[in-house]
Amino acid sequence: MKKVNIYSDGACSKNPGPGGYGVILEYKGHELELSGGERYTTNNRMELMGVIVGLEALKEPCDVTIVTDSKYITDTFNKGWIESWQKKNWKKSGGEEVLNKELWQRLLKAMEGHKVQFVHVPGHSGHIYNERCDKLAVEARQKFE
Repeated sequence: MKKVNIYSDGACSKNPGPGGYGVILEYKGHELELSGGERYTTNNRMELMGVIVGLEALKEPCDVTIVTDSKYITDTFNKGWIESWQKKNWKKSGGEEVLNKELWQRLLKAMEGHKVQFVHVPGHSGHIYNERCDKLAVEARQKFE
C-alpha cells in the first residue's frame, strides 16, 4: 500500500456561518492541495469535510495518516467514540443524537479499503502543513463571506 499523509483543517466565521476547508495530500514529496466551502456551516462540519475530501481523492487503497488540529475528529476515532455511536444507533452516551451523522457516515465510507490512523497536532502552533491547510480553509471561507 502507498503511504499517504493527509493534512486537513477547517475554518468558519460566526460558527455557524461561512466556512471552508483546506487539505494537502502528500505522497513521496508530491503534494495535492484541495479546498472548498459553504455559505452557512459550522467549524466541525468543515473539519470533517476536509478529511472526507482528502480520502475521497485517493484512487486506490492506501496506508493513510490523517493529521488534523481537530480533537473532534481525532478523539472520535482514537477514543473509540465512533464505534460506540454506531452500536447505539448514532446516539451519544447521554442518548442525544450525534451531530453531523451524515458526514461521519460519509467519512466511514471514504475510509473503506484504506488503513487509516488519526494524528492530532495543536492548531496555530507552527506546524507547516497545518498552517498551509488553515490558509487554504480561510481563503475558501472568504469566498462565501
